[in-house]
Amino acid sequence: MRFTWRNTATVPMKVKTLLSQHGVTRSLLKKVKYHGGAILVNDQPVLAIHVLTGGEKVTMVTPIEIGNDFLGGSDLPLTILYEDRDYLIANKPAGVASVPAHHLPENTLANRVKGYYQAQAYENQVVHITTRLDRDTSGIVLFAKHHFAHSIIDAQLKTHAMRKMYLAVVSGVLPADHGWLDQPIGRAPGSFIKRTITPDGRPSLTEYWVVRRLADRTVVKVRLHTGRTHQIRVHFAAAGYPLIGDTLYGGPRNPWIDRQALHCMQLSFYDPFLQQDLTTFAPLPQDIVDLMR
Repeated sequence: MRFTWRNTATVPMKVKTLLSQHGVTRSLLKKVKYHGGAILVNDQPVLAIHVLTGGEKVTMVTPIEIGNDFLGGSDLPLTILYEDRDYLIANKPAGVASVPAHHLPENTLANRVKGYYQAQAYENQVVHITTRLDRDTSGIVLFAKHHFAHSIIDAQLKTHAMRKMYLAVVSGVLPADHGWLDQPIGRAPGSFIKRTITPDGRPSLTEYWVVRRLADRTVVKVRLHTGRTHQIRVHFAAAGYPLIGDTLYGGPRNPWIDRQALHCMQLSFYDPFLQQDLTTFAPLPQDIVDLMR
């Protein structure tokens, strides 16, 4: 793949400095150097230490990313919400894991994306999953279609520049229309899966808005300001309002839903390749719609 920029600087700089300003990491530069890529200045090959003086056209050619055999392709259904050269955004159903694990069959979302890439005969066959959801949480999952796009998203995740919005249905009636849940989260003692509020946990911040109050439950819109495992589930359970159906954290069972009532409904991030903000929405699944009535 080819990525091109115009050097508008008025002082000399090395090519690698300009590339870094556009989000190119050292690891990606190594792949370009050692695995069949190239750096061009005005269409002529140069090294990353080549000095630019101003006005040049700088092009980075990345090598083809050949997928490995550890991730098999699947032809199970894949709902694509958005796709372009750089990103693919999928709507994950509840009950489907994001990535394979030793105790899960290979029908995960990542397997389905790999199968889709194979069916489309894409040159790049590596599946770069950049956001994940719990198996029983539905909604938006973002995939980068090449290493460069993945590194761009990683940088945004580290600076909390990406905006993820969820819809949840919690037990009980929340009194405040808007609130913050700010408690550190760590691994629960004696459990590999469960998380808990603990003083030595990682800082975790959740913001919520009440959408609708029902007799025994509250529909809330939730924004994650950090990305801890089970963060929404742990925070609301600790506040005394566990999610409906979330039996791991004390949520009550409900005949309308057989999983935690949580759906990632909106994802927003800046796309430097399009040079604009990109926002994607995922429709609510039927079980959560039924629960909201």
